[in-house]
Amino acid sequence: MVYAIVRAGGRQEKVSVGDYVTLNRVAGGAGSTLELPALLLVDGDKVTSAAADLAKVKVTAEILEDLRGPKIVIQKFKNKTGYKKRQGHRQELTKIKITSIA
Repeated sequence: MVYAIVRAGGRQEKVSVGDYVTLNRVAGGAGSTLELPALLLVDGDKVTSAAADLAKVKVTAEILEDLRGPKIVIQKFKNKTGYKKRQGHRQELTKIKITSIA
């Protein structure tokens, strides 16, 4: 089994060919390709972690769609002062499919 640890959207993700990954919004529209930097590559029993060897590794992904995460409600309240504040947030996300690890 071949898989790689890649840096994607400020986090590290374990990916293999055919996986779907949701990460923070990246530039590009649906159908475009994206290249992710590999931090570790595992090919069966062989583990590659040297920076010189990882520079040759290409992990490519196809952008499927842009979407938004679930609504998060932020509420602030201070007792006896009449201060109340309510705010919402939805994170901008991108769904990608890993197409190749070479």
